[in-house]
Amino acid sequence: NPAYKVWVDFGPYGERKTSAQITRLYTPEMLIGRQIIGIINFPEKQIGPFRSQFLLSGFETEEGVVLAALERPVPNGTRLS
Repeated sequence: NPAYKVWVDFGPYGERKTSAQITRLYTPEMLIGRQIIGIINFPEKQIGPFRSQFLLSGFETEEGVVLAALERPVPNGTRLS
């Protein structure tokens, strides 16, 4: 399945990378500069030759995965509560 390799700045937790199957609804240009909701306290996972370091959150729909979105900007690395 087509996927993007995504790098995200988690502020004090550093930059992390993941592989995400979000190509049906998003172009790379749509993702640059966008804040996402990512889970970093899961163990890393090997996806083929790529090592995923966080889980990118979203909702599976018939059209493709819709990323979970923020109502307003928060500092990178802010904990989800």
